[in-house]
Amino acid sequence: MDGWIVGMMLGASTLLGAFGLWALLWGIRSGQFDDHKKFIDGAQFDSEEALQDAVMMERKKADILKEKHKREKGYAPPD
Repeated sequence: MDGWIVGMMLGASTLLGAFGLWALLWGIRSGQFDDHKKFIDGAQFDSEEALQDAVMMERKKADILKEKHKREKGYAPPD
C-alpha cells in the first residue's frame, strides 16, 4: 500500500473523529441529553402500590443504616 493512501486514511479518520467529538460536546452543552421531566413523569404514572413499596424500601434502608451505625459506634478493638 502506498504512503499517500495510508495518509489519506489517517486524515479522514482523524477528521471524522474530531467531528464526532465536536458533535458530542455540542450535544452536552446544548442540553440534548438532559431529561428534566423523567423522574416527575415516572412518579406521576406509578401505581399507589409501587409508591408504597418505594417508601418501605427507604425506611428499611434507613433502619439498616441506623443499626450499622450503632454496631460501629459500640465497637472497641481488643487489647
